[in-house]
Amino acid sequence: MSRIDFHESKDKNELTATFELPGMKKEDVSIDLDLQHNRLTVSGQSTFSKELDNEGYFFRERRYGKFSRTIPIPANLKGDEIRANMEDGVLTIRLPKTSAAQAPKRIAIQ
Repeated sequence: MSRIDFHESKDKNELTATFELPGMKKEDVSIDLDLQHNRLTVSGQSTFSKELDNEGYFFRERRYGKFSRTIPIPANLKGDEIRANMEDGVLTIRLPKTSAAQAPKRIAIQ
């Protein structure tokens, strides 16, 4: 499971969700925002390198496979202004706040 920090900035009037996704590419990650049910879901899949086989390992701590993480969010977000950025295995999602509810939306990672 990915680690996450979730922070609210009252000065900027926005929430920031930061996910640790080491070794992942942005093409392997999906972000789904459901403002009607007040949830943000980050999911994806990491795969084994085809050059490595299962033999010769003493132990394996790195995780591979599918993952999904859903966190509750407030309903008062500006859906059209939500931005996601991924750099060095860290996904940062900025969620500006508003007073009106929005329809479900998929967020593109830049």
